[in-house]
Amino acid sequence: MQDKLTTIAFDADDTLWHNERFFQLTQTYFAELLADHAERDHLMERLLAAEKRNIQHYGYGIKGFTLSMIETAIEVTEDRVPARVIRQLVEAGQEMLAHPIELLPHAREAIESVAETHRVLLITKGDLIDQERKLAQSGLGELFDGIEIVSEKTAATYSTIFAQHGDGPEASMMIGNSMRSDVVAPIEAGCWGVYVPHGLVWEIEKAETPAGNPRFCELRDLGDLSALVARIS
Repeated sequence: MQDKLTTIAFDADDTLWHNERFFQLTQTYFAELLADHAERDHLMERLLAAEKRNIQHYGYGIKGFTLSMIETAIEVTEDRVPARVIRQLVEAGQEMLAHPIELLPHAREAIESVAETHRVLLITKGDLIDQERKLAQSGLGELFDGIEIVSEKTAATYSTIFAQHGDGPEASMMIGNSMRSDVVAPIEAGCWGVYVPHGLVWEIEKAETPAGNPRFCELRDLGDLSALVARIS
């Protein structure tokens, strides 16, 4: 096993910049628009079910979320949802796609610090165009040695990426806010999995913490990353 850490990868949404809070704000708006047809809790359950079904068709991201809202609106109103509401949901999705990027604390400093001694990658999933837009607006793109926008983050995905861009998963670290995608899956591939809590977590991305696994770490925020990397390296 390769023990020396040579490659460090970052998740993007809610690790380097805010993302989930815009989904939650739009969900609140969605619930208000459909308040006459369904209680909020029931509506959120139906929306989550639609999102889970539709991932295989639309992938992750705002476009799939918007289509899932429209589908849910049609279902809960038994095909009677007003065209006005459909238009408002489309506009809400467009507003999300146009929202400016806001970096999370220590994002740039953390990348710059580890980039001095390690190969640095960005591994994110979602809609290609939207992820490219956010990366461009973030101003962080030039800091990475490689950028991968994938449809799903699995152990196989990480094994392939770290073999192509680094020295294999055993010599690699993945950092992110999603326990399922950014921590558990990398650890299954043989990587270090570093959890940086964001506070807002999409239900689909929740997973049991791999407590006790020697390759699991948790940080308060990205400001603690340099010290962790120094200890491991």
